[in-house]
Amino acid sequence: MINIYGHPHTRSFRITWIAEELALDYLFHRVELAKGEHKSEDYRRLHPGGKIPAITDDIDGIKEISLSESGAIVNYLADRYGSEQLIPSPGSPQRGSHDQWCYFALTELEQPLWSIGKHKFALPKEQRIKAMLETAGWEYQQALALLSSGLGDNNYILGSQFSPADILLAQTLRWGLAFKQPLPQQNLQDYFQRCSQRPGFIKAAEVEEGA
Repeated sequence: MINIYGHPHTRSFRITWIAEELALDYLFHRVELAKGEHKSEDYRRLHPGGKIPAITDDIDGIKEISLSESGAIVNYLADRYGSEQLIPSPGSPQRGSHDQWCYFALTELEQPLWSIGKHKFALPKEQRIKAMLETAGWEYQQALALLSSGLGDNNYILGSQFSPADILLAQTLRWGLAFKQPLPQQNLQDYFQRCSQRPGFIKAAEVEEGA
């Protein structure tokens, strides 16, 4: 049994989404951030940093492992429970391209959005810098332009086949829209709509909202 620890509208959506794409047997545990449950002693035993998401996974019913970092969890679940139709095999050129876009999502596309979040609400008030909001918005638009160029006319980032990289990218676009950041490229608008209409996306949203 896989246990997913998260909260709606956070990076945990990436994990719930891949779990639905893989039709995994899992439980979603809502961690109440407003109540500080992520900072509790019990939760810190699972994730010492007190952040979400995190998972536990039973290995052959003998050993339980725990993992954090959404990108690592998404690829772990795809590698362990998926197939080459979902994620390219390690060491292949296709896997290289896949991982390139995963790291891009985490370091280039997400980073300015997290800067906006930190300087709007996450950091203590005395640490927030209002000027960062404009700078981060500009950075996000630069990353969008690169993603638009890389996607081109493809349905998904690797071509016709949906992959975990699309989960990381599309969830980050969802985050950008929630932050009211412009999405001017038509191919990215179509891409996000295509991803968000997948049954796995829809079901994952229902699971997290209903938890």
